[in-house]
Amino acid sequence: MFDFLVAPENLPFAIALALMLMIGAVEALGLGASAAHLDVHADADGGDLLGWLGVGEVPLLVTLVVLLALFGLIGVGLQQFAAALIGAPLSPWLAAPVAFVAALPLLGLASRALARIMPGDETTAVSLDSLVGKRAQITVGSARRGSPAQARVRDVHGQSHYVMVEPVTDGQSVGAGETVLLVAREGQVFIGLAEGDALVPRLDEPIRS
Repeated sequence: MFDFLVAPENLPFAIALALMLMIGAVEALGLGASAAHLDVHADADGGDLLGWLGVGEVPLLVTLVVLLALFGLIGVGLQQFAAALIGAPLSPWLAAPVAFVAALPLLGLASRALARIMPGDETTAVSLDSLVGKRAQITVGSARRGSPAQARVRDVHGQSHYVMVEPVTDGQSVGAGETVLLVAREGQVFIGLAEGDALVPRLDEPIRS
């Protein structure tokens, strides 16, 4: 089985499963951007692709792990089926897109199922618009105009949400650990004023509504 898994035809799927295990190991040791125990809010419209994929139902890292697992397992299963049916696995250039497309609807189902059972999912729900005016901390990546990054923000109940944020100013970059003031929302992306911006009140000053 191991020889089959590391065969060239299964390379994309082996890499995906290896990455999944590495991320899981890092999270288990408490070294990653964990927060799997926290609730994540999604305000996706019915026709929204991200909502259909389950993005926002659970932390972004959990979504990535689920996608890697589904892609890897479906791919390996597909190659085993092909080997039994036609005597040889498919080309990875054919098998990988098929496995990826097949994983997408299952990603949405798995993310929504995980969101229901993860601790913290019984807290009071709030709308995304209620987060405008709150301060958020960038947790993953660097936010730039047109290239949002994940940030953590707490609502009025103290519940944490993971949202995508980009700065107001073109050419500005806000890195992990930095704080922004959420001033607007455009669809699934929040617009934030970075700490130090002349328009942002000092962090020890209350935000006036």
